Amino acid sequence: MRKKTFPRIKLSIAALSLAVAALTGLSRAEEPLKIAYSDWPGWVAWDIAEKKGFFEKHDVAVELLWFEYGASMDAFASGQADAVCVANCDSLVLNATGARNMMILINDYSNGNDKIVARPGINSVKDLKGKKIGVEVGCVSQVLLIHALEANGLGEKDVTLVNMPTHQAAQVLNSGDVDAIVAWQPYSGMALKTVEGSSAVYTSADIPGIIYDTLVVSPGSILKHRADWQNVMAAWYDVIAYMSDPANEEEALKILSARVGITPEEYKPFLSGTRLLTKDEALKCMQPADGLDSLQGSSEVVNRFFAENKVYDSPVDVRRCIDPSFTKTAAK
Repeated sequence: MRKKTFPRIKLSIAALSLAVAALTGLSRAEEPLKIAYSDWPGWVAWDIAEKKGFFEKHDVAVELLWFEYGASMDAFASGQADAVCVANCDSLVLNATGARNMMILINDYSNGNDKIVARPGINSVKDLKGKKIGVEVGCVSQVLLIHALEANGLGEKDVTLVNMPTHQAAQVLNSGDVDAIVAWQPYSGMALKTVEGSSAVYTSADIPGIIYDTLVVSPGSILKHRADWQNVMAAWYDVIAYMSDPANEEEALKILSARVGITPEEYKPFLSGTRLLTKDEALKCMQPADGLDSLQGSSEVVNRFFAENKVYDSPVDVRRCIDPSFTKTAAK
């Protein structure tokens, strides 16, 4: 929130309030909190918070910064943003490479929008043996691919990975240089639409919980502006309430589709592949547990995979990457 000019007569009260706020770690941001986000339905939904005035409702100033996914992480790592929207696995990558962050909010889990799309003639994951697969190496899509291969008796050694930016998935598959691509919506859908006869041979709906989509914040920003981030959380759950009301569907689709430059009709199918979580559902996923029903359990699975496959040198401490306190407060 921008600085306010207090009347002289109120100066001592204002100064006392600011001092107390600073001591309790609840000081307000003088500049907007900057959130880097990219093209994923659970993150494009932040536009609803902005357009519907939910940030203002909760007395928090937020600047949304639009990027391609990889560039959004670079922006966060270089200090251009206080927070970034990433899959839980990429929160770990950022932490492992020096860009410390805490997952404070679970937007959703992927429920079919992340897909392995194969050219005509390839009808199953097993058919990928010996084939070339376009994937953004070291990113969320590689995690989905490896689990798909392992579930079908294959391993990474059985295929050839071709590194590609996710937003180029449709062009790469259409070029004929690869036999399949791994991407999320809208890029997976673009690949299906661009390459006639292509099909999704595996999706995140086959392994729900392997990809959680989160808001991660730098520890320094949490320390300085905890109250503001709690208000960001409140604004997010206004988005969830708004989107759950069928009466708002038409307006919501207009807001979401406008951000990515497609029609509301084209955007609508993306929502079914994104399982947006209520406060109670997110709180349950925030509980430490083994398995994919827990953010920590899912992240531990990915953490082992990344360390074993040398995406980073050694496992990170997953518990230090998750702060459930904001969700707990929101759910009270």
